[in-house]
Order: sequence, then C-alpha cells, then structure tokens
Amino acid sequence: MSRIQLDQDIKPLSEFRSSVTAFLKQVRETKRPLLITQHGKGSAVLMDVSEYEALQARLELLEDIHAAETQLANSEGIEHEDAKAQILNKLKTQ
Repeated sequence: MSRIQLDQDIKPLSEFRSSVTAFLKQVRETKRPLLITQHGKGSAVLMDVSEYEALQARLELLEDIHAAETQLANSEGIEHEDAKAQILNKLKTQ
C-alpha cells in the first residue's frame, strides 16, 4: 500500500459527498487510502479492496509470527525434524 499524501489524500466529508465517484477512482488508481474528516478530525478511511486484502494478509502473517515467537519463548515449539515429519505425513494422506 502506498503511503498517504497529506496534500491529496485528506478530504472533508462534505467534499467527499459531492465527489464520491472521483474519490473512488483516485483510491483505485493510486492505491493510496483516503482519509475522510468530519469537523476537522479523522472520521473514516477509504481504501482499495485489493490493498485492504493485502493489508489483512500481512497482519495475519505478523500475528502468526508473533504467536510462533511466543510459543518458542515458552518452550512450546517442536523440533524441526518432528515438524517436517508431521507435514510430510499429512501430505501423504491427502
């Protein structure tokens, strides 16, 4: 996901309402999120669907890595050879 550009990607709700189609096109083309403000404060973020899905996938991966690191720190992991054998056994049974 591209970083937000403060001079282009922050819009008040009133401007967003009057130009929804143009802002949807902007988000789709630039792949940058659009920050919508209400009464001068951030209210919502509009982002491209594919960028949102990619962001979710990255978040899930980071959560998995964190869980694995926590398990290893608590001596809850298994040896590499044991993990490899478990995976190979599962693949054979499929």
